[in-house]
Amino acid sequence: MLKKVFVSPDPGRSRLRFAARAVLGIGLAVVVCGLAGTSLIGAIIGGLAALLALFTVTDATVRGQAVTTALLPVAGLPVLTAAAALHGLPVARDLTFLAVVGVGVYARRWGPRGHSLGVFAFMTFFIAQFLHATTDRLPEMFAAVLLSVATAAAVRFGLWCYERRRPAPAVPAPPAGTGLARITTRQAVQATAGAGFALVVGQLVSGDRWYWAVGATWWVFVNTTSRGETLVRGFRRVLGTVVGIGLGFLIAVPVAGSPVPTAVLAAACVFGIFYTAAVSYTWMMLCVTLLAELLYGLLGVLGPGLLALRIAETGVGALGAALAVLFVLPVTTHAVTDVWIQRALRCVHACTAEAAARLAGAEGADPVPRVAELEQLLGRVRLSIAPLVHPLSPMHGRRRRARRVLDLLDDCAREIRGLVAVAADPEASHDARLAAACWRVEAAVEALTGGGAVPAHAGGERAAEPALAHLHDLEQALAELAAPLRAPSGSRLAGA
Repeated sequence: MLKKVFVSPDPGRSRLRFAARAVLGIGLAVVVCGLAGTSLIGAIIGGLAALLALFTVTDATVRGQAVTTALLPVAGLPVLTAAAALHGLPVARDLTFLAVVGVGVYARRWGPRGHSLGVFAFMTFFIAQFLHATTDRLPEMFAAVLLSVATAAAVRFGLWCYERRRPAPAVPAPPAGTGLARITTRQAVQATAGAGFALVVGQLVSGDRWYWAVGATWWVFVNTTSRGETLVRGFRRVLGTVVGIGLGFLIAVPVAGSPVPTAVLAAACVFGIFYTAAVSYTWMMLCVTLLAELLYGLLGVLGPGLLALRIAETGVGALGAALAVLFVLPVTTHAVTDVWIQRALRCVHACTAEAAARLAGAEGADPVPRVAELEQLLGRVRLSIAPLVHPLSPMHGRRRRARRVLDLLDDCAREIRGLVAVAADPEASHDARLAAACWRVEAAVEALTGGGAVPAHAGGERAAEPALAHLHDLEQALAELAAPLRAPSGSRLAGA
C-alpha cells in the first residue's frame, strides 16, 4: 500500500499540484472566513465547503468546472436550510436526509456536473449534522459557504489554473447494456436502501453521531458500479478508518485542539486526501479520519470513546452498503468488467489503425486522442476488476486469471504507446507489412470480443523496424489474452 501511494506515476506532477492547490485554496478560505468575523463553526463549514469545491468538481473543461463551481451554493444552501430547520424534528430530518441521498445519487446520470452537485448537497446536509446547525446560525453559515466557494474558485481558476495548459482528458462514455441512466437509477435505489439501514442502526448505536453511518454508506457508493467494486470500497473505507483512528490516538488526541499544531496537521491531512485519492482509497480515508479527529479536537469533544464510536458507525455504514448491493438490484462484477475489457480491446485496434494511417501519410490521422481514451478505459478495467484481484478474494483461480488479464492489457497499452511514438516521428516511413500486421490485430480483437477463434501468433524473429516490432509484441499479447479470457470456469472476464 505504501508503494502504491509513493511510487505510483504522477505524470506532469498533476497529483502533487492538485494537492498543493487544495491546501492553498482551503487555507485561504478559512482565513477569509476569519477576517469576515465568522465563529469557529463558520470557519469549519467554510473550510469544508472549499474542500468540496476543489475536490468534487471534475468537468472535462475549465469552463465547465467554473460553471459547476458557481452552481454548488445553489445545490447546497437550500439543503443546509432544510437541515437546520428540521434539526428538532428527527423523523422529518431523517426522511429528508434519505431523499437527499437518493436524489444526489440519481443526479449522476447528468455526468460530472450532476455528480458534483449531488455530492455537495449531501455533504451540506451531513455537515449540518456534524455541526448541529440550527436556523439561528444560517446567516453565518451562508456567508461562510459563499465566501469559501468564491475563494476556492479564485485560487482554482485564477491564481493557479494549471489545467488551462493541458488538453481536456478523454472520458469514455458509459458502455452499452450498463448505461449511465440504468446504473444511476439502480444506485439511487441501492444507496437509499443502504442509507436507511445505516440511519436506523446508526441511531441505535449513537443518538448523536448516527450520521457517520449514513456518510460511510454514501461514500462507499461514489465511483463504483458493480457489487464487487462497492464491497471492496467498503472494506477499504473501514480499513482506512481503523488505521486513522489508531493514528488519531498518537496525533490528534495529544494535540487536543491546540490551534497552531491543529492547523499544521489539518493542512497535512488535506494534502494527503487530495494526493492519495487517485491511487488509494484506504490512504485517503486515513487522512479524512485524521482530519475529522482534528476538527473534533477544535470543538473540544475528542476522546477515546468518540474514536471507538467512529469505528462502529463506519462499520454500520459499510454493512448497509454491502447489504444493499447484494440484495437490491445487484449489478454483477463480471457483467461490468466484461464490457470494459471489450471496450479497451476495441480501442487497442482503433489506436493501431490510427497509428498505421499516420505512418502511411494519411492527413488528419492522429492516434494521440485514442491513446488517452485507452488509458481511461484501462483505468475503468482496473477499477471494475479490483474485487477479483483483491488479496482477500477466496477465488484464487479467478484472481490469477484477472491479474494475467491486467498484465496483458498493460502490455498492449505499452506497445500502443511505443507505436504512437514511432508514428509521431516525421522521419518514420510506411512499411507495406504494417497493413498486414494491423489486419491481424483487428482479427485478434474481433475474435476476443466476438467469441471467434483467436488467430495463432506467428512468432518468429522480432522485426528490426520499430513500428513492426511494437505490432509484433501487440499481436503476441492479444494472442495470449485468449487463455485467461476463455478459461472454462463459468466466470468469463470478457466476451459475455
